[in-house]
Amino acid sequence: MTTQNFDLIVVGSGAAGLTCAITAKKRGLDVVVLEKESVFGGTTALSGGVLWVPLNGHGQKQNAQDNADAVRTYMMHETGRFFDKEAVDAFIANGPKMVDFLERETAMQFVPTLYPDYHPDVEGGADIGRSILAKPYDIRQLGPHMARLKPPLKTITFIGMMFNSSNADLKHFFRATKSLASAFYVAKRLVSHLKELALYRRAVHVTSGNALAARLAQSAFDLGIPILTSTAARELVLEGDQVVGMLTDAEAGPQRFNARYGVILACGGFPHDVKRIAQAYPHVKRGHEHLSPTPLSNTGDGLNMAEALGGVVDIRFQDSAAWMPVTKVDYGNGEVGVFPHLLDRYKPGIIGVLKNGKRFTNESNSYHDVGLAMVQACKDMDETAMWLICDKKALAQYGLGFVKPAPMPIGRFLRNGYLIEGQSLSDLAQKAGIDSVQLEQTVRDYNVGAVRGEDQEFGRGRTSFNRYLADPDHHPNPCVAPLQKGPFYAIKVIMGDLGTFDGIKTSVVGEVLRHDGRPIEGLYAVGNDRASIMGGNYPAAGITHGPNMVFAFVTANHISDKTSQVRA
Repeated sequence: MTTQNFDLIVVGSGAAGLTCAITAKKRGLDVVVLEKESVFGGTTALSGGVLWVPLNGHGQKQNAQDNADAVRTYMMHETGRFFDKEAVDAFIANGPKMVDFLERETAMQFVPTLYPDYHPDVEGGADIGRSILAKPYDIRQLGPHMARLKPPLKTITFIGMMFNSSNADLKHFFRATKSLASAFYVAKRLVSHLKELALYRRAVHVTSGNALAARLAQSAFDLGIPILTSTAARELVLEGDQVVGMLTDAEAGPQRFNARYGVILACGGFPHDVKRIAQAYPHVKRGHEHLSPTPLSNTGDGLNMAEALGGVVDIRFQDSAAWMPVTKVDYGNGEVGVFPHLLDRYKPGIIGVLKNGKRFTNESNSYHDVGLAMVQACKDMDETAMWLICDKKALAQYGLGFVKPAPMPIGRFLRNGYLIEGQSLSDLAQKAGIDSVQLEQTVRDYNVGAVRGEDQEFGRGRTSFNRYLADPDHHPNPCVAPLQKGPFYAIKVIMGDLGTFDGIKTSVVGEVLRHDGRPIEGLYAVGNDRASIMGGNYPAAGITHGPNMVFAFVTANHISDKTSQVRA
C-alpha cells in the first residue's frame, strides 16, 4: 500500500469540494482531491450551474434595493421550523465574499441572470438579482485534463450542444422558424458545434454546470491541486478520537492518504443509496418508481463513513431531496437516459394531469413544487406519475420532454412509446391509460379560461417566476393557451431528483457532529453531504450550488484559521 501525506483531503470533485480545496490552498494548505469516478465534476457537471448568492456584486447592480433583512425574511419563510439564524447569517455574510474571492483569485467567473426567486410574491422574495451563473468556458484550456471533465447530461443537450441555464439562447431555438435573427443565431451555433465534434468529439465551448465544474477544476490545477480520479474513498483513518486520513481503492491498488488537519466529505449526498432513499422518499416507501439523473456513483459514501464514526445523519425534512419530474428516454441498444422537465411545463398549451384525468397543480411552478404536489396527489394511487398533455400546435412550437419542436421529426418517439398520439382526447386517454371522460372534462374546463389567457383553477402565470420560463411572445398570458385541435400528445412523467437535502449534521463551519453535539475532530462535511440550510425547500434557482460553495468557503477558512497557529 502506498502512502501520501497532505494537510487536507477533500473527497469529491463537485463545486463544493473544489471550492473548499481552492480556498484552503490559497490559505497555504497542501490539498488533494479524491474522486471516485474516472471523470471529475460530480453532479455539478450535469447541473444548470446556477448559484443563489444574495447580495453578490452582480446582483446588486440589478437590484440595489436588496438587503440582508429581506433575504433573512425570505429564508425564514421558506425554511419554516428548520430556520437556523446562525447558519443563515453566515450564509448572507459570506456569500458575496466567496464570489469576490473566486472571481479575483481564480479562473472562476460569473454572469448575472434574470431569474426571479421561485416564490417572489412571498415577503422578502425578489424578482431579480440573487441568482448568478457560471460564465461559459472553453475547456481546451484544461489541456490534458479536458478528457477527464464529466460530460453534460446527454438528455438536455442537442447532439451534444449545451444551452445556457439563463434560457437566453434557447429562446432563439424556439424562434428559429419565425425569426431571421434567431435562424441565423441557430445556424451559427450549429456550424460551430459540428466543428467542435469533428475536432474533439465533444462540445468544447461549455455552459451551465459543465462550465462551473471546468472553471473550478482549472482553478485547482492552476494552484497545483491534484484531482485524483478513479480513487474511491473506502474508510476514514482514526488515531484516538481524531480523523487523520483516508484509505482508498484505486486502479493501482489500495492507497493511504494522511491528513494533518482534516478530511472533508463532499461525496454528493445519497440519491443512489437504495436503502436510504427507501426510508426518506415517501413515494419510494409506497413502492413507486423513482429515477434520478444525478451520477450513479452518488451512493451516500460520505454519509456512511460519517455514521461509522458516530456522526448523525437524520431524515428530518419533509422533503429529503430536490424533486424533479423526469421521463425515461430510450436511446436504443439498451441505453436509457433521464430527461429532467425544466422547460416544457411552463409553455402555453401544455398541461399536466394524473391518471384520473385531473390537473393537480400549477404546472408553471418550480420543478420542486410540482414534484411535491405530484408526490402528495398520488399518495393513494398505484404510481406517482403525471402525463403532460398538449395539442399539435404546442408540440410543434415547444416540443415536449425529449421531443424537439418542429421541424424535428417525431416518428421514432411514437414508435418507441415515449410520445403517445391520439386523434382525439378520448383516443389519447385510452392509449395512455388515463380516465378519458375526466380528461375531456378537464380540457373543456381549462379551455374556458385559457382562450382569454386565464387559468381559473391554479392561477398559472401569476408570478414573475411562472412567466420567466414561458413564452414571452404569447399574449396575454405567456403560460396559458387552450388545447384545441388534434392530434393530441402525451408523455408519462415520473418522479426524480436533483440531489438530496437531508445529510450529515454539522456545525455552521462544517464540523461533523456526534449525537451529543460534540464535533468529530478532523472531520468535516460540505455540499450535499451536509444537511441543507434550506430545510427541505427549494426557494430559488441555485439554492444547491450557492449555499454549498459558500459553506465550503467557510469551512476551508475555518480550518485554515484553526491551523494557522500550528503552522506558524
